[in-house]
Amino acid sequence: MERVAIFPGSFDPFTIGHESVVRRAIPMFDKIIIMIGYNSNKKSFFPLEKRLGWIDKVFSDEPKVEVRKHEGLTVDFARLVGANYILRGLRTSADFEYERAIAQMNKKLYPQIETMFLLTMPEHTPINSSIVRDIILHGGDASMFIPTGLNMDEFTLNNE
Repeated sequence: MERVAIFPGSFDPFTIGHESVVRRAIPMFDKIIIMIGYNSNKKSFFPLEKRLGWIDKVFSDEPKVEVRKHEGLTVDFARLVGANYILRGLRTSADFEYERAIAQMNKKLYPQIETMFLLTMPEHTPINSSIVRDIILHGGDASMFIPTGLNMDEFTLNNE
């Protein structure tokens, strides 16, 4: 059986912490699908198409990684793409408690799914998309928190 994992999130924006989790997980799976979850009734900071493009660019060197969007339950997407794993990164103990509850609910909804947790690298622990968005919104230099190869000029403050 092919080992397919999904890495769900809004990735608004995708950070070096996200990239690290995916790159470290690549040897564990045959395919990793980065699933950008979205809600058409909710306004994101960065447009969905930009986020898809940025993540595609980050993993253009990795044939085992693809990026897709999905509106709805993560377990429904897992069924749709034949994924048997959900990949999640953990920064703190608070992340663990939150992610554990979601993983247990996902298991109830879709018994075939297993959630795999990877601890973030210590240097990535304080990095999260909300803080990176705030830095960008206020004109700060967030380049050290964004994957290499993405130009900060692409992170415009308007949602064009």
